[in-house]
Amino acid sequence: MRCDVVAVGTELLLGQIIDSNSAWIGGELAAHGIDSLVQVKVGDNIDRIVLQLERCLAEADAVIMCGGLGPTHDDLTREAIARVMGVELELDEALGDVIRDMFASRGRRMPENNLRQAMVPAGASIIPQTRGTAPGLICPVAVDGVEKVVFAVPGVPHEMHDMFHRGIIPELQRRSGERFTIASRVLLTWGESESGLNERLDDVIAELDEAGNPTLAFLASGWNGLKVRLTAKGADAVEAARILDPWEERLRAELGDLVFGTGDETIESVVLDLMRRKGWSIGCAESVTGGLVGGRITAVSGCSDVFRGSIVSYASEVKYDLLGVPEGPVVSEESALAMAHGARRVLGCDVALSLTGVAGPGTQDGQPAGTLFCGLVWPDGEATQYFRLPGLREQMRQFSVINSLNWLRTTLT
Repeated sequence: MRCDVVAVGTELLLGQIIDSNSAWIGGELAAHGIDSLVQVKVGDNIDRIVLQLERCLAEADAVIMCGGLGPTHDDLTREAIARVMGVELELDEALGDVIRDMFASRGRRMPENNLRQAMVPAGASIIPQTRGTAPGLICPVAVDGVEKVVFAVPGVPHEMHDMFHRGIIPELQRRSGERFTIASRVLLTWGESESGLNERLDDVIAELDEAGNPTLAFLASGWNGLKVRLTAKGADAVEAARILDPWEERLRAELGDLVFGTGDETIESVVLDLMRRKGWSIGCAESVTGGLVGGRITAVSGCSDVFRGSIVSYASEVKYDLLGVPEGPVVSEESALAMAHGARRVLGCDVALSLTGVAGPGTQDGQPAGTLFCGLVWPDGEATQYFRLPGLREQMRQFSVINSLNWLRTTLT
């Protein structure tokens, strides 16, 4: 069973609203073992909506249309579906009464154009509305003699989510006659480029291509790491996990300590867990990142049990006066190590990480943009590290965060 998605609304094309609904629908379809290969956004123009719907129906067994079910003149999803079905819209009096009663129960006058939401393509059935005024639709469509189906749901997320589980998933499973689960494992990596990871995994990828299940994909996620995703299809969650387990083990063996976490973990949550296992507290001294490291760490719930704080020593004088950095160039290994020692002293932490560098666009202390020096001090050791980072100012600062935290992880593990 293949079910594609058409999101309707000019506001989606203009970037005024981010199309999070299609992403959510894709994830839910995958979780129920239903393939979704195409997602389309189309503006509020009936000819273009019809065209995109027909294109999707030419290949998919089902299409979910999201949005365009409101009461105004530019809500055209019903009309487009009726045109594709080759039928007329009909007023469903029972639906009209439901909408009237909803307005009455709230002590509000119902504008007559709200009855547009009670217009239904002939032959369609209703997914009752429980949270708003626009009902969902289940519309059978014959394409070259093959029966297919179009679902229409409101664009309001909480209304759409409710209808999806009540009306769409049961109907898709009934039509397919099969139930599968699609499950994914995501390994979070840092320290290698996407092409470098691909090269490391060439042999594994070749075996996966031959096996066909699971599949592997890469997703570059900026300062959240480079993700390696395994996806398997099984009769249920237990079978999908059984398929994934040996391949995840293979990937870990090939990638080694490039893997810093899995799933919803982050480099900062992994570092915090490392500190907890060692019974250490941690603090930071930041210059080039201006508090980004501390901001990422404090975004992790429960961090206060090990995180002491971060000193944003942006000006050279703050490094000298507060952290005891010797006067002179502040973008250097020596300065980074002195900053870490100063942060450990001021914050009273077991482990201190420091970052000093040049985000650009100009140079500082003879160092070019993209330069990062890190210092690390812990109960029985100290170290420094130099990084040469790519990108413009903000990208360099973000990469400084994940590079420094990943270096801490690999140094102290």
